[in-house]
Amino acid sequence: MEWTDPISIFLLFVLTVIFIVKTKNFWNRRFREDFPPGPTPLPIIGNLHIMDLKRPYWTMLELSKKYGSVFSIQMGCQKMVVLSGYETVKEALVNQADAFAGRPKIPVFEDLLKGYGVIFSHGDNWKVMRRFTLTTLRDFGMGRRAIEDKIVEESRFLIKDIESQKGKPFEISVMMNAAAANIIVSIIFGERFDYEDPTFLRLLSLISENLRLLGSPSITLYNMFPALGFLLRNYKIVLHNTEEFHSFIQCTFVERLKDLDRNDQRSLIDAFLVRQQEKNNTNGYFHKDNLIYLVSNLFAAGMDTTSTTLCWGLLLMMKYPKIQSKVQEEITRVIGSAQPRIEHRIQMPYADAVVHEIQRFANIVPMDLPHETTEDVTLKGYFIPKGTYIIPLLASVLQDESQWETPDTFNPEHFLDSEGKFVKKEAFMPFSAGRRICAGETLAKMELFLFFTSLLQRFTFHPPPGVTSADLDLTPAVGFVTSPEPYKICAEPRV
Repeated sequence: MEWTDPISIFLLFVLTVIFIVKTKNFWNRRFREDFPPGPTPLPIIGNLHIMDLKRPYWTMLELSKKYGSVFSIQMGCQKMVVLSGYETVKEALVNQADAFAGRPKIPVFEDLLKGYGVIFSHGDNWKVMRRFTLTTLRDFGMGRRAIEDKIVEESRFLIKDIESQKGKPFEISVMMNAAAANIIVSIIFGERFDYEDPTFLRLLSLISENLRLLGSPSITLYNMFPALGFLLRNYKIVLHNTEEFHSFIQCTFVERLKDLDRNDQRSLIDAFLVRQQEKNNTNGYFHKDNLIYLVSNLFAAGMDTTSTTLCWGLLLMMKYPKIQSKVQEEITRVIGSAQPRIEHRIQMPYADAVVHEIQRFANIVPMDLPHETTEDVTLKGYFIPKGTYIIPLLASVLQDESQWETPDTFNPEHFLDSEGKFVKKEAFMPFSAGRRICAGETLAKMELFLFFTSLLQRFTFHPPPGVTSADLDLTPAVGFVTSPEPYKICAEPRV
């Protein structure tokens, strides 16, 4: 039974009334006069009635025009403070990093992750797991030649798979997921999967479906009123998919434990198991649950964000063939038929600018992952109490009119100076900023440049017959990560 069913709506109403009435101090709760302003909430539903539940960041961008760069909204009982624009987000996440470094307890993620792992964990558990993650990613080559070699090798597998389509229209998202996933998998498990491996395809499917459903209106409703979980089909699917994925991880690390050699650590799982056997003051955090949820976090984050960005990239190259041609001309001029390498990036400012602009324009995590204040804080003259749910609206940073000449247009010139040299922009924050910045940023940047240039070196991408560039829709799909709507692509080999 899904929540749009009439009976479900009636039950939803009854249960929400009971839930609200039982919520302590709901009716009497007051906020200081200097708390950020916002639209007046209704009883029970808060500001639910004015939100675009499929793409809530669209509503928040509109509200920021009325209420300014720091404003509040209410979803059910939950007050949230939204931060809009580069200057405000930077002030909070960078200049007052510690005060905004918390992560709120969101019902669906508490159910799925139990506060373990790294992305949605809290306090000391988060600090220990993040430190371990960063150290281990570096140990296994993040940012160095070792991981670059793996990306180069994987790009060859991806190219071979695309060549097998023989120029006919095909859907690229699954093979892109597989290629990106294999990089983080090589670190986590110490091996790669074949693109046709049924277990691998099932894991990719579970992650993709969950990330799509986690951005659905019914999951938003669940986070507002958890008592309604038994009515919500999407919630049940997400739970089932997570349990299946975690069962695979459990079986994998049990097998690894049988032949663990602390002097020959082949993967992140091995490194974790070795730490588990050590005696020190953080050893208590290296237990089975943290391993399962950490691997789950890294697998999903390492796969989906990179593959989604690349899917946007190829769609944009079909939409703007002149930009695609210009990237290809630079590739031919700088490296010819040689394998693209990270060392070439500095010699290829236009390709580098295009990759950055794809990330800016794609805007795949428009509301960032939510933050929480760890102490009472003042921001832009407003008082925000400890424990407040914070939404750093990254979409407003990546589309800030004060930082980008044409924020709503795909324009690689945003990252080039008058002489055509690459220019870094402080408002480029697709990986967020501050204490909770993406742990895999360095890895992701390397993957995006190498995969993108390798593909454009070998192929010219265009729409299927009968479809023009003008027909291509750039409206993002609904999901926790905003991917493009499914599309078909033709890959014409370059001679």
